[in-house]
Amino acid sequence: MNARIKQYLLIAVAAVALYFVLTNHFIFYGTEVHLLKKSSPNLHYTFYSIKGKKPAKMMEINYLREDGIGDLLVELGIINEEQKIQLENQYSY
Repeated sequence: MNARIKQYLLIAVAAVALYFVLTNHFIFYGTEVHLLKKSSPNLHYTFYSIKGKKPAKMMEINYLREDGIGDLLVELGIINEEQKIQLENQYSY
């Protein structure tokens, strides 16, 4: 009986961990890790490094742009608010 309960708990913990991974972008910037909430659970760009990438390249990725990568770039001081708005307008449909 106890073994069965432990098994169910392990499955529940694994399910919660999988859901967490599916609903967040893990953005790596050097040794720092930042989380961005995804608009829907998926595996697109779950793990993404922004080190050495140009802001325009990051903003052209629909999944990241829609989930707020521009706000993170402003927060990290990589671009300013005006540049963010310009890039969002450039890549919005």
